[in-house]
Amino acid sequence: MSRIGRLPIAVPAGVTVEIAENNKVTVKGPKGTLERVLPEEMTIKLEDNQVVVTRPNDLKKMKSLHGLTRTLINNMVIGVVDGYQKVLEVNGVGYRCAKQGNKLVLNLGYSHPVEMEDPAGLEVVVEGQNKIIVKGIDKEKVGQYAAEIRTKRPPEPYKGKGIKYEDEVIRRKVGKTGKK
Repeated sequence: MSRIGRLPIAVPAGVTVEIAENNKVTVKGPKGTLERVLPEEMTIKLEDNQVVVTRPNDLKKMKSLHGLTRTLINNMVIGVVDGYQKVLEVNGVGYRCAKQGNKLVLNLGYSHPVEMEDPAGLEVVVEGQNKIIVKGIDKEKVGQYAAEIRTKRPPEPYKGKGIKYEDEVIRRKVGKTGKK
C-alpha cells in the first residue's frame, strides 16, 4: 500500500475542508481559499478532523494516484495555513532586479530590461538589488512563477552568473587555459 497515501492529513484549527461531488476539494484557512478537482477514482473522507484518502484497487495507476491525491490535499492545507515561498538570487556584474508597481523589472545584461507582471494570487518582494522572494498559498503557482523568472537568465557554469534558487548549487567548470 502507498506509504504516503495511507497517512491521514490532520486538519488544523481554523481550517475547513469541504469535499463536494466529483472529488472537488475546497480548503479554507486564515490565508485564503484553495479549490481543486482531484481524481474521481479516489475516495476522500473527512473523519474527526482528519482527511483520509483510499483507493479502490491495487492497479499501478491507482497506486500512483493514491499518493498524489493525498499530497495535493496536504499541500493545500499547508498553503492556507503557512503559505509557500521561493527565494531567487540574481548574480552577475550589472545584473539587478527592481519592483515597479505590480511589475518585476530585471536587468540581466540584455539590450533591454525584462519586465514580468505578477500573476494573481502571488506576491513578489525584492530585497536589495539581487534577491527576489515569490510568496503565495498555491505551491504549484509559486514554483511555476519562480521557474519562469529563472528561465530569463539561468545560471551558467563558468562564472555562475544568472538567476538561481537560494538553495541551488551550481556545478562550476574550469575555463580555457592558454598555450605555453
